[in-house]
Amino acid sequence: MKKWWIGLTLLMASLIFTACGSSQASKDESWKKVADKETLTVATSGTLFPSSYYNDENKLVGYDVDVAKAVAKKLKLKINFKEYNVDGQVTAVNRGEADFAANDFGMSKGREKKFSLSSPIKYSFDSMIVRKSDDSGIHSLKDLKDKKAAGEPNTSYMKIAEKYGAKPVTYDNATNDQYLTDVANGRTDVILNDYYLQKMSVAALPDIPVKILEDVYFNANSSGFLFDKKQKALKEKIDEALAALKADGTLAKISQQYFGTDVSVKPKQTVTEQVSAD
Repeated sequence: MKKWWIGLTLLMASLIFTACGSSQASKDESWKKVADKETLTVATSGTLFPSSYYNDENKLVGYDVDVAKAVAKKLKLKINFKEYNVDGQVTAVNRGEADFAANDFGMSKGREKKFSLSSPIKYSFDSMIVRKSDDSGIHSLKDLKDKKAAGEPNTSYMKIAEKYGAKPVTYDNATNDQYLTDVANGRTDVILNDYYLQKMSVAALPDIPVKILEDVYFNANSSGFLFDKKQKALKEKIDEALAALKADGTLAKISQQYFGTDVSVKPKQTVTEQVSAD
């Protein structure tokens, strides 16, 4: 009988230690890892005006970039940016090469299983850039059929364009002047993207004869920083910092600098159509 109790005791101890080991192995240490290295590593593009781009002094700036810098400062961390195209940013987050991605990210159904977004740093809606001379023959989303839509592959905007029958013309991390010039000269017909990004791009390049198609606004949305879904502790810490930055007016100040309005609150424009990219 004594041997039986000893055996049972050892078995229970083994199970307890195994359970503890399993619990520790699955513990989310995403914030601890960042805190220990005292640095946030952030994936971005460096080519998306005004969210992430190089200014005249060849310095990486932009709304998403500056908000990420403010978050790092609030958390008393250094910050390091790594530049990729959209697919590269997503992959970097997935592989742990970046703590999160900052590049005007929204959440698509294709990403929601593996990734999560921070609390919103920008509220917006979508629009289309067309030629000034003839609106590229487009008056609604239905007119996208057989038009040449410009954009990076695998983005929600290109998926929407293709859903309506547009022919994709893809670019790899191209600059805004190339995108707009190609619409103006007829190499492409239309660009679908975020309204505020398009508004700033058109204003920054006034000599290129393109415009935002008026009153065709769709997909009210919000964007934030993109995280691996397992990084819950890190995301929670970033969200706390963002809440503090919103409360003290920092987000509004950065927003006014880049957009001329406060995009950290919901816009007043009427958006009647919601279109799924999937």
